[in-house]
Amino acid sequence: MADESTNDEATNPLFFRRILITIDEDDRPSTSRAFRFALTMARDYQAHLGIASVLESDDISIYESLMPTKLNEKREHLRNIVQEYATKAKAFGVDDVRSIIAEGGDVDDVVLQKIIPDFQPDLVVCGADVDFASHGHPGAIGLRLAKKSDVSVIVIR
Repeated sequence: MADESTNDEATNPLFFRRILITIDEDDRPSTSRAFRFALTMARDYQAHLGIASVLESDDISIYESLMPTKLNEKREHLRNIVQEYATKAKAFGVDDVRSIIAEGGDVDDVVLQKIIPDFQPDLVVCGADVDFASHGHPGAIGLRLAKKSDVSVIVIR
């Protein structure tokens, strides 16, 4: 007689089908580790991978905000960075990759209010901001995402 627990959800493998990685250009070491983790999961699970970065309002000076050319240069620079990550993901063997660029205030708010509803991931992967605490407190964005998000969040150190 088969054990009923073999059909129990607790014993079934858990797979993520839509993985979102947040890229922080200001924190390359932490982002690099998180990216490697997200790549491995996306390739191994054959998951859709979203690669997202946010042009923070704090990164734009008042002078730059008044100069459309400067603002467009910053946007294009960020697009190129995210595209480089997407190219690396495809070379690594991830078939389904989407580049996502957003703008706004706090990174965690933009991710929670714009990117997650649009991309609809079942897992968010982010770096711990341990090597370059540009966001006030080390690990702050990852912690805020983990606290506020309706989906699973993994913070990679």
